[in-house]
Amino acid sequence: MDQLFVTLMSELLHQTGLLDLTLGNLVMIIAGCVLLYLGIIKKYEPFLLVGIGFSCIVANVPGSTLTAPGGLFYFAYQGVEQLILPPLIFLGVGAMTDFGPMIANPSLVILGAAAHLGIFVALIGAQLLGFNLGEAASIGIIGGADGPMAIYTTMKLAPHLLPQISVAAYSYMALMPLIQPPIMKLLTNKEERKIMMKQPRYVSRLEKIAFPIVMALIVNVFLPPVAPLITMLMLGNLLRECLVVGKLETAANTLLNMVTLVLTVAIGSTMAADTFLTSSTILIIFLGLVAFAFGTGSGVVCAKLMNTLSGGRINPLIGSAGIASVPIAARVSHLVGQQESRRVFLLMHAMGPNLAGVFGTAISGGIMLALLGG
Repeated sequence: MDQLFVTLMSELLHQTGLLDLTLGNLVMIIAGCVLLYLGIIKKYEPFLLVGIGFSCIVANVPGSTLTAPGGLFYFAYQGVEQLILPPLIFLGVGAMTDFGPMIANPSLVILGAAAHLGIFVALIGAQLLGFNLGEAASIGIIGGADGPMAIYTTMKLAPHLLPQISVAAYSYMALMPLIQPPIMKLLTNKEERKIMMKQPRYVSRLEKIAFPIVMALIVNVFLPPVAPLITMLMLGNLLRECLVVGKLETAANTLLNMVTLVLTVAIGSTMAADTFLTSSTILIIFLGLVAFAFGTGSGVVCAKLMNTLSGGRINPLIGSAGIASVPIAARVSHLVGQQESRRVFLLMHAMGPNLAGVFGTAISGGIMLALLGG
């Protein structure tokens, strides 16, 4: 009887994945738990980190069929691999975004360009570390803080690096409230952080309707490699501004939330230990952090220069919002300003360079795709 029990327990054990559990699996499960902790307890963009962390844990359970061909997470990843989800994300972002702050103060667009220095720093660094030009360009785009654009560019230039680059891009986007403030405070003083900016001018409805139409035409003519993403962004914004399309909340909220959830689950499901724990992953994550740091710093430095030239009317903190993560980067600029003075309201001002950063990343990605044949 005892022998039968032992035999049955042994067979049951072999039917589970416990015997196949590796040290790498444990490391990645812990990493997934850390992401959940940051999302749930620390509240660092939980809508991104909870999905990535949870699916990372599941992907490292030996024997799980969710990530195998035909599994649920496998089909979610097909939406990423076939470039279906990124344009839908841009449609939702456009439907919820007011481009008025960027139209009202076009001079701040330059901050969206300045904050993209990190892209090229990471690109050069990746080449020096042995990545080929297509891989280096894909790694560099992490510095734009635009997850869909990073996925789109990587699928065209270095699809084998999609798991590492997408995880780095979205993880750093979520951790922006942790990464950016120390750099912003290091490069500014209290007086600069307390600067109160003048209310932006009123932007007419005609301007807001014309903007997405004109931008869609320009992008499709001059940047066709990234036209699918920006076109959907402009369509979403036109739906918002024309005021005649009912049920807009579906595109701006429900659709965006559901697509983002599927996207984060798909990204986390690629974090299996056997493919993710490699030396190239460590280098990509490091270069992504370098890109974010340089992009934040260059944006702040450019804003300091503009503040000097304008006679002290621009708060340098909004320069950090020049990277493309909308509206996370703008929110960080506002919160750092609020820490210095409750009278400092930077959110609407920071949205100008933040939105310009979306186009900055698109231009950078479009040039790379055009030159490298993506």
